[in-house]
Amino acid sequence: MRAAAERRAAKAASRCEVTRGEVDLDAYAQVDGVWRELGLAAPARRALIDDGYYKLSDLRKTSLDAIKDLHGMGPNAIRIITSAMKKADLSFRK
Repeated sequence: MRAAAERRAAKAASRCEVTRGEVDLDAYAQVDGVWRELGLAAPARRALIDDGYYKLSDLRKTSLDAIKDLHGMGPNAIRIITSAMKKADLSFRK
């Protein structure tokens, strides 16, 4: 019983805005369609949208390293994005 109470307290004290319910996920749903179609996970989609990248062509403005540094970008998201960029004949800024 004590462990469950500690987990609830830890969740309440979480630094993650999504876990605390402070993020309006419906607002993301209105603009993340392109990223959802690519198969990106929600944290990666939110990271891209928070930085102002709403479509694949927006990524031409930045470097791959800058995208890798975004919180929420994992190796799978990077693989999906680079593959989609190649298919669309787009490239990151060097």
